[in-house]
Amino acid sequence: MKEQVARRVTLVRSIETADIKHEVLSDDDRMYASRSARELAQWSAADSKSALTLDHFLEQRSDQILKRLAERTPAFRSFLNRRPLLPMLSALLPLLALIAGAAIDHIADPHRVDLLSAPLLLIIVWNLLVYVILLAWLLVPSKRTGWVSPELMRRLSVGKSRLPRKLPAPLAAALGEYAVDWTQLSWKLTHARLSRTVHLAAAAFALGAVISLYARGLLTEYAAGWESTFLDANQVHSLLSWLFAPALLLFPIDGFSVADVQALRFVQEPSSAGGARWVHLYAATLLLLVILPRVILALFAGWRAARLARRFPIDLQQPYFRNLADHVGAGPGPMTLRVLPYSFTLDESRDRGLSEIAANMFGAQTRVMLRPSLPYGEDPKSLLQDLRPETGDATVTAVLFNLAATPEQENHGALLAAIAQQLPGGVTVLADESSMTERASTQTGTDVRLVERIALWRQFCTHYQVQVTIVNLLQPGKYRADTQGGVAAAGAR
Repeated sequence: MKEQVARRVTLVRSIETADIKHEVLSDDDRMYASRSARELAQWSAADSKSALTLDHFLEQRSDQILKRLAERTPAFRSFLNRRPLLPMLSALLPLLALIAGAAIDHIADPHRVDLLSAPLLLIIVWNLLVYVILLAWLLVPSKRTGWVSPELMRRLSVGKSRLPRKLPAPLAAALGEYAVDWTQLSWKLTHARLSRTVHLAAAAFALGAVISLYARGLLTEYAAGWESTFLDANQVHSLLSWLFAPALLLFPIDGFSVADVQALRFVQEPSSAGGARWVHLYAATLLLLVILPRVILALFAGWRAARLARRFPIDLQQPYFRNLADHVGAGPGPMTLRVLPYSFTLDESRDRGLSEIAANMFGAQTRVMLRPSLPYGEDPKSLLQDLRPETGDATVTAVLFNLAATPEQENHGALLAAIAQQLPGGVTVLADESSMTERASTQTGTDVRLVERIALWRQFCTHYQVQVTIVNLLQPGKYRADTQGGVAAAGAR
């Protein structure tokens, strides 16, 4: 699925998820969009002589729904016309860096080439340090970038946070959910594009400094030299020999001796002899150590971004998409739901409720694989030694928690982290409220505590980047699990 299609599909999913009472999109709207999308997708598949796919259906359906909402709600149309910050930043940042690089060398005396030029040395040292950091990140990869805040990533991916006025409440809530969902889904793509922009800006900054050196050399005569309180000619010669070694090796530029360096010390009368050589040395060094590596890194980041944009990684195994797949007969087939109860033993009634919930989520043919309950407080790595991905891409692993329990980082969080490392496909969370609702008739204030506990578990699972679905194993029909971000009350249909 292409990026733009995935963006629209994610937006429609957020709208349908938030619109619990069908105030924004009625049942007729949804049925009409599905029927029209199926026909359009079939025509498109017939024209291209290819099989009908879920991607085509979702693309047509999202276009139908967004078009209808834009016609009904002008404020929503203005939201659709918004553009994220990243495209503008990608164009402006390298340009500004080029201008800044051309101006940075003017801080020094414009009539001399300083062999120990602080601006040029700083450019080289900083970029070498960046390469070391990038190498360290390759050896010790992390899930998230350490130098970009989530808020900045949201602005880059979605745009400004302020929503248009006069939006219906369900639609406003949906756009808020969409901003969070799309930021998470497009994190890798946005990071790749941001990396490309930063690398291009760094290359442009160094290029601007090189252009400035040569441009001023055409109109002024450089006096080459150096000065230092703590360094002598031998030390400066060693430093410059190491710095300019790549340029001297690859380009036909004359070398220099200790005597040459000593003769250029500014305590003597400044000399214009050999000024061009030092300009060439600095320009070649910036080219080899900054411009070319940064351009290569930018090309690699751009390749990664283009690949992700062409094949955007969206999980079509989620209940929302599986239910829509039934409309076009493009479902992925029977699922196996592997359930890992944590400090939670299911009785016969809850076991039947779990099977019914699995059928509602993933289809009537879904098979439930209920594993033995994991004991509380034990090392999760030892508990999961025999846990392996099942054969087939359709298998889903879910951890079943008791909603009445308070989520703890050292226990519940450690378990989720261990499972995420063991299973490349990830894990989902089912939080059962049945034990709390059973006490509702005998205790006051249960409803308030239930709402608070649901919010707590959602916040906890969001921290671990795990989807959570609230279920009631004793009343499996209470919630409908046809959405990605939690469930909605069945009675609201």
